[in-house]
Amino acid sequence: MLGRVGADMVGPMSETDYCELCDLPMSQCIHGRPPAPPEPAPVKKKAAPRPRKTTTKASASAPKVVTKSAPRKWTPPAAFAPLILEILETAGGTMPADAVLDELESQLADSLLPGDLETTPEGELRWRYAARRARQKLLTEGLMTKGSPGVWQLP
Repeated sequence: MLGRVGADMVGPMSETDYCELCDLPMSQCIHGRPPAPPEPAPVKKKAAPRPRKTTTKASASAPKVVTKSAPRKWTPPAAFAPLILEILETAGGTMPADAVLDELESQLADSLLPGDLETTPEGELRWRYAARRARQKLLTEGLMTKGSPGVWQLP
């Protein structure tokens, strides 16, 4: 604004030195600045290729390469699905959720992994969470239907 008050105060400024949108000098206005150049994409370094363990036809002198995966920490939800269906079938097709989970616990007491007995961040036992996930998958596959709240049922 100072440049508009008097040419003798700030120096000669023309009307084009001010933004029409925000009435600031073009040097301070965001409208008069050119867009910032795009930032260059980060350069990704290619990781060195890992040596592959391959097996060829086993000869008498060459030993077989055996790779092991890490042992599971907890039981996957797919392991609970057949048991849930079996429990519901035995009960006549409908059963309260808590009763299904109690029956699962009694049947799997010896085969639950140590990680299954840990709690999720929400405070639920991990195996119960996995059983509920198995139920959701059974619902999407059409092997179970939604009953009233708190009740699991077969179609």
